[in-house]
Order: sequence, then structure tokens, then C-alpha cells
Amino acid sequence: MFALMAADLVVLVHALFIAFVVLGGLLTLRWSRAKWVHLPVAAYGAGIELIGWTCPLTPLENALRRAAGGVDYRGGFVEHYLIPLIYPAGLTPQVQLVLGLLVLAINVLVYGIVALRRRRRRAGD
Repeated sequence: MFALMAADLVVLVHALFIAFVVLGGLLTLRWSRAKWVHLPVAAYGAGIELIGWTCPLTPLENALRRAAGGVDYRGGFVEHYLIPLIYPAGLTPQVQLVLGLLVLAINVLVYGIVALRRRRRRAGD
């Protein structure tokens, strides 16, 4: 029972991690110091998609599911939980590339806005 609840908690943390990777740069629009947390997290998230790094949360979730007597799954969190919702046909290397580039594009856009705001504030001083 505990292991199954822990596995579900890992799923929640994993989903929040992904949301922070993709959208966390928006926090810098309000709190500029958020970049010190978000930039390394976004880089790691992009590395997972672009380079194929393994996110440690997926093996942890699978181990907890096995410990609870359940069945684990192959592949990663995105393939197991998100891709079936977004891309029912499955994840291809091309889709993975697009996802990684999307993460980078969103964050380049957000940090570009942050940089412009900072430049305008300094020019107004």
C-alpha cells in the first residue's frame, strides 16, 4: 500500500517537474532569481529529451510499483503517461526532438522577455 502511494506521488512529482521545465521560466517574469533554479532544471529536462539522459524518477516509480506487487512499464514517463494523451500513435525520435526543441524555444522566448525587461529598466535609470 505504501509503495503504491509512493509510486503515485512520484508520478505527481514527475508531472510537476515537467511543468516546471516547460513553464518555469515564466516565474522569472515575476521573480528574477527563479532563473537560478529554473535554468539548470530546464537544461536537464531538455537533455533528457535531446540527448537521451535517463530521468531517475521513472526507475524509482517502476521500482515502487514492483514493490507494491504491480507491473512496471518500459520507456519513460513521457512515453507512458503523456504521449498516449497527446500522440496516441507513440513516441518517435522525431517527436522527441520536437519536444526537446519546444522546451528550448519556450524558455528562450521567456528569458528573452526577461532580458528585454531588464535592459529597459536599466535604460530608464
